[in-house]
Amino acid sequence: MRERRPLTVVIAGAGGAGLEAMFRLHRLAGPRAQITLLAPNDEFSIHALDVLRPFARPHARRQNVRTLASAAGARLHRGRVASIDIDEHHVITDAGETVAYDVLLLAIGAVPRASLPHSLCFGSDGSHELMHGLVQDVEAGYVRSIAFVMPLGSTWPMALYELALMTGERAFDQCQTCDVTLLTGEPAPLAIFGAAAARALRDRLQTAGITLRTSVDVEVPARGRVAIDDCAERLIVDRVITVPVLDGPAVAGVGHDGNGFLDIDDHGRVEGAEDIYAAGDVTSGPIKHGSLACRQADAAAEAIAAHAGVALEPAPISPVLEGVLLTERDALLMRCEADAAGAPPEVLRRGAPGWPPTKITGRELALHLDVASVGTGA
Repeated sequence: MRERRPLTVVIAGAGGAGLEAMFRLHRLAGPRAQITLLAPNDEFSIHALDVLRPFARPHARRQNVRTLASAAGARLHRGRVASIDIDEHHVITDAGETVAYDVLLLAIGAVPRASLPHSLCFGSDGSHELMHGLVQDVEAGYVRSIAFVMPLGSTWPMALYELALMTGERAFDQCQTCDVTLLTGEPAPLAIFGAAAARALRDRLQTAGITLRTSVDVEVPARGRVAIDDCAERLIVDRVITVPVLDGPAVAGVGHDGNGFLDIDDHGRVEGAEDIYAAGDVTSGPIKHGSLACRQADAAAEAIAAHAGVALEPAPISPVLEGVLLTERDALLMRCEADAAGAPPEVLRRGAPGWPPTKITGRELALHLDVASVGTGA
């Protein structure tokens, strides 16, 4: 009997979702899948730990993408997706190269955009250094009031809460008075993690002396000026901090929604695109979070492994959302899972500042990360 040809799988993107899918597919399919990792970056780091950098705390060491690809038996191809030819099963890169695939998994992330003018957008170029300077100004007593503003639209909400908490705590530790206000359109703080997490975070913010305003629409019309609910109320502060809004990459050749994101089914298949899967921030949906990205990657990898001839029943994307709220003082693990009845069982667990070693919840990727220099330190 003629031996089956290995399935040619291209995984575009070497962030958390792409690497998680790569390692899971390699473990499940082995030689049945010939993996090419298409990525523009030479190094991988856990961006969720970047919130520690302005406070001069140890954060994630960068790791070589080629080394990670080699550990999964994958070939690394440097490049970025420019367009896709679905009929020919080709990816066209930004350098004009053509990369053939039997199955393509898109994990290319979203496009961050600063949406609030006159504010420091944490995550934009140079923002870590600017935030570090702000922390020093707080310590010296030059900055007395800060507004942390959650933008409308898809975003990474966890970082804003962590920055606000650590700033408030640093001011207290240095015996400085700094009025910190956090404003969000969410009905409750980090409402996506359920009521128990919202209550715990609300208490945490109150203990840190941070004023919380929920269900508000906020604009920043000028430097140090915050307008709430169509100017029904105004705040005057020394600084305004926000996080980026995420836009979809709107890849040419594959259908996407009006915001450039990809619609997927329960196994990560892109709707209307044969042999294409997606995972992570590139997918549509209101939640952009690393734990969801890794679970999407796991589901897509299982479906691709089955396509490669592995005898398994692919599991759908798990409805579990996990996150770690990390500060200099402690860590709070939040877990929310929808059960068959639709009720959300929730788990909260606190840890010491050095726990957990990473914020990656990917079961496969976590095994391949060098955690020796990752974490908050002691």
